[in-house]
Amino acid sequence: MRRAALALVALAVLVVTSACHGGATELTPPNESNVKVDTPAYRTLKARAGIEDCPAAATTDGGLPSKSLPCLGGGRRVDLSTLKGPLLLNFWAASCGPCRKEMPALAAFYKKYGDRVGVLGIDSADTQPGSALELAKRSGVTYPLVADPGVDLQGTALTVRGYPTFFFLSADGTLSKPVAGGLASLDEVVALVEKQLGTRL
Repeated sequence: MRRAALALVALAVLVVTSACHGGATELTPPNESNVKVDTPAYRTLKARAGIEDCPAAATTDGGLPSKSLPCLGGGRRVDLSTLKGPLLLNFWAASCGPCRKEMPALAAFYKKYGDRVGVLGIDSADTQPGSALELAKRSGVTYPLVADPGVDLQGTALTVRGYPTFFFLSADGTLSKPVAGGLASLDEVVALVEKQLGTRL
């Protein structure tokens, strides 16, 4: 049973990484313990980038899966099920070309609207946390980032089939279906958020 589950995860990673142009080529997901996302160097890089601390628990009955992920660059672990909306979740990887192009627009959205709609970046299937943090810094990202190097979220309600991918959590705990990313501007991010969350910014 465990072998079958691991084979399914490996297949999911293959599908996910091949769906993004310039994506990673690794076929077997690493174990989280084999990818260090919290080192003194990463903490320094995160601080220099001005990336915010990962969110603390806000509820005991959220709409996200009960999965705990480490904070990219150090900090508290995040139990996703304790987060509340409105929240935009962005799955990305440093090796993904469309992710790199999209990140400045997400950074601009968070700076302008982050007090109304939270943003959480999920660095997924990524074995190079330093590269991910460098990309975030170059892109002006300040919203919180968690890491899912072992793609532990595959098989949950947060399963993705390509990068970048969005999910939206409404204030009442309703989780959207996955939405393909690749946005090019702040206006495009705003339009997508308004459509998915049924709100006006």
